[in-house]
Amino acid sequence: MSQQRDFYIARAAEARRDAAAATLANVRERCLRAADAWDAMADRAERSERHREADAARKAAMAANEPQSVVAH
Repeated sequence: MSQQRDFYIARAAEARRDAAAATLANVRERCLRAADAWDAMADRAERSERHREADAARKAAMAANEPQSVVAH
């Protein structure tokens, strides 16, 4: 898991704790909306990480399949 995704997950958990501790409904709702936003950012970070890994694997496979050029001296 990436550090960025871990950060977003921690912020979402913090927002949920704040929501649970809130006595005012509007504050609780704001905290829950924030938690949802942090969760969405964590999901995007995970998708981006998977995409980067797949892209790197694809590029490595392409490089492995390319014929090696021979330099004549």
